Amino acid sequence: MNIQLRGFDILHHPRLNKSTAFGEAEREAFGLVGLLPEGIESEETQIRRVMMQLGHKTTDLDKYIYLSALQDNDETLYYKTLMSDPAHFIPLVYTPTVGEACQKFGHILRRPRGLYLSIARKGQLKKILQNWPEQDVRFIVVTDGERILGLGDLGVNGMGIPIGKLALYTACAGVPPQFTLPITLDVGTNNEALLNDPLYLGLRQPRIQGEAYDAFIEEFVMAVQEVLPNCCIQFEDFANYHAVPLLERYRDRVCCFNDDIQGTAAIAVAGILAGLRLTGGKITEQTFLFLGAGSAGTGIADLLVKVMVQAGLSQEQARNRCWLFDINGLLESSRTDLADFQKPFAHPHEPTKDFVAAIASIKPTAIIGVSTVAKAFNQDVIETMAKLNERPIIFPYSNPTSHSECTAEEAYTWSQGRAVFASGSPFSPVKYGNRVFVPGQGNNVYIFPAMGMAIFATQAKRVTDELFIVAAKAVAEQVTQADLEVGLIYPPQSDILKASLHVAYRVAEAIFDRNLAGVPKPDDLHAFIEAQVYQPEYVSLI
Repeated sequence: MNIQLRGFDILHHPRLNKSTAFGEAEREAFGLVGLLPEGIESEETQIRRVMMQLGHKTTDLDKYIYLSALQDNDETLYYKTLMSDPAHFIPLVYTPTVGEACQKFGHILRRPRGLYLSIARKGQLKKILQNWPEQDVRFIVVTDGERILGLGDLGVNGMGIPIGKLALYTACAGVPPQFTLPITLDVGTNNEALLNDPLYLGLRQPRIQGEAYDAFIEEFVMAVQEVLPNCCIQFEDFANYHAVPLLERYRDRVCCFNDDIQGTAAIAVAGILAGLRLTGGKITEQTFLFLGAGSAGTGIADLLVKVMVQAGLSQEQARNRCWLFDINGLLESSRTDLADFQKPFAHPHEPTKDFVAAIASIKPTAIIGVSTVAKAFNQDVIETMAKLNERPIIFPYSNPTSHSECTAEEAYTWSQGRAVFASGSPFSPVKYGNRVFVPGQGNNVYIFPAMGMAIFATQAKRVTDELFIVAAKAVAEQVTQADLEVGLIYPPQSDILKASLHVAYRVAEAIFDRNLAGVPKPDDLHAFIEAQVYQPEYVSLI
């Protein structure tokens, strides 16, 4: 390698730093002698020290802070640690811990990461993007911080989400980290507590809306196309009234997707497809009721409609099997307060604000929670579903854990162990009667990193809904009979890299088949995907 840096500069470069793993020749060649203890350690010994130090941390937030510092100091060791036990570390670097980290982001910040594009710098976004040291960025995860998980408007504190998502691109699907860039768009915040917090790091002004907001987003998207022309944009945690229009505005113009809409939809479809192996019946025979009618709920419903149409229903027939319920009650045809993206799911029905009454009337085979309302799936809800269905499908998908519509224990207990369960946040195994159930986590981590690897490998020009259906089916087909026997309807997170590469292969195949790729199709697609995978191993600097 042609390394120009020496001494302290290498030790402060997270992609070059190996800390105590630098060999004798490297220490001599790059002026590191004396800057490190004499002991030369293996990566395994370094990981042992990381695990020991993590063991001394008393809270998950403390562990998050420690791991963030490790990422800033020694990127290779950070990813080697995460990939050594992904099921253990995913909840620490992303949900649910990242929710608390975002709430306290200005208080726990050690070292800024990514780019902050402020509305105060409008007209300069192209120049600011050029400040980023990597010229070949393939993925941007971007948020404006207005709807962070179920926590609401966190302003620039929402930067924890793009950072965490992109860490999982690498840890779960092997996307090389140098090709990723987290970005927060600072357009102000309406969160009074943050505006009054002396440690808040963003603009201290109300959120920009309307034409000024739209023009700022347009400047950002077009600046990315000019400065980083091979980049795919993942929109993340935008408020509903921005998220849906943004996706519609840009999905056919640039390479982009919205994980809250399309990724959430894909993981829900995957859970339904796998769950049907437990309940029996075809997807065209199911009826779905959503608690929550925002971008996530309508996104899942839209993708389910496409899957049911593929299976033989007309679009009208498929839509009639999807019902939504929000803070103002059931979406039905007499409602006059609905957004355009909600109207296709407003069917003829008597108005009701009683969710249990809606269940009794509609008789859904599955309820899907994307409301962020904790405990909304109460005992009456679960017991009503269990009366209507031998194996009721119960999916409380809201994040973080404190906003989950019910716990795994509640779902299994109130359904007498008959629920087919998956949640957005992780829950521990549940003992009911003489059985132990392993709750599935309907986490987008099965989707967006794999989608990222497929886009990275193929240099895809566009990302379509069809690709998310392919991804959903690829996740579901990996669920084994042994998984199903303990109630698990997603592949175990302990083998997430293998699962993600299988999904990436399927999606890449679809990208090539639909002429969306920017590179020629290789003879051996499996080998082609494998060759792109990042390996968290130190390389010799000499």
